[in-house]
Amino acid sequence: MTTHLPSPGVPELGDLLAGLHVVAIPMRVRFRGVEVREAALLRGPSGWGEFSPFPEYEPPEAAHWWSATLEAAYGAWPAPRRTEVLVNATVPAVAPERVPEVLARFDGATTAKVKVAERGQSVQDDVDRVAAVREAMGPGGRIRVDANGGWSVEDATAVLRRLARYGLEYAEQPCASVEELRDLRLALARNGIDVLVAADESIRKAQDPVRVARLEAADLVVVKAAPLGGVRRALEVVEACGLPAVVSSALDTSVGMAAGVALAAALEDLPYACGLGTVALLEGDVAATPLEPRGGVLPVGRVQADEDLLSRWAAPAERLQWWRERVTACHLLLGDATVVP
Repeated sequence: MTTHLPSPGVPELGDLLAGLHVVAIPMRVRFRGVEVREAALLRGPSGWGEFSPFPEYEPPEAAHWWSATLEAAYGAWPAPRRTEVLVNATVPAVAPERVPEVLARFDGATTAKVKVAERGQSVQDDVDRVAAVREAMGPGGRIRVDANGGWSVEDATAVLRRLARYGLEYAEQPCASVEELRDLRLALARNGIDVLVAADESIRKAQDPVRVARLEAADLVVVKAAPLGGVRRALEVVEACGLPAVVSSALDTSVGMAAGVALAAALEDLPYACGLGTVALLEGDVAATPLEPRGGVLPVGRVQADEDLLSRWAAPAERLQWWRERVTACHLLLGDATVVP
């Protein structure tokens, strides 16, 4: 997958670096190993864009996120097909007794995504957490689990057999490879385990994201705007896969979340609640009115960063420099049009 500069109107690198704001916002709950979320923000003629690939992502992968940032700030998003987007609650790998506290942050959400297969935790921890979510949400709530590729096919089959009793909507990236996802779908069918398989990392981290569909390795795809290079590129991936899609986020601030909402709003069909409510997991935000769910939905539209909040959450000078160097590396890659995940 090749990514390149999305608009001829993008300024010189020096001007982009001069306008970069970097924030560091603590998490309310540790999630994906993250305790403080850093993000770089940039304002262009189209609005604000966010660049926030996780620190371990090397430039060839992070450059897709930079392309999405430039699309947001200097390009145009597709026209929306809807004015609001249904979102799910996100439950990190917390103890069961903390589940009601976490769910309370997602106003009106009737679907919950539950983190499982956390390193250092047991299968029983996963079962207890999912059981607590079912108890808190009642029989009408929808539950999906996300293993981030943490299981083998054998382990996924065994664990999903146990979790299926709580009524799972689907399991997101239960195994790491596309081949394992394919084999798991077959194993679940053979064993009469009624759980759909969703592909996430096998889409956003793949050189060929459509391979999941060709190998019939998933029932649906989870897409994120930033890792795929922007809203328009993500739309192309969904269309090429030809599978139902769920739009998700990567612990973005409200600025980055707006791009995910724009993607969800532009999809022709949106049968599932989207994972775009995670601003609720941050202690603060860059928008005066954070893009948090109300009544289980998010509004569609641009988000403006607030100058006072950018100052309040400003990262230390050494982190600003680190992000400037990262942007430089990614920008040079985009200029060469040689970016691959």
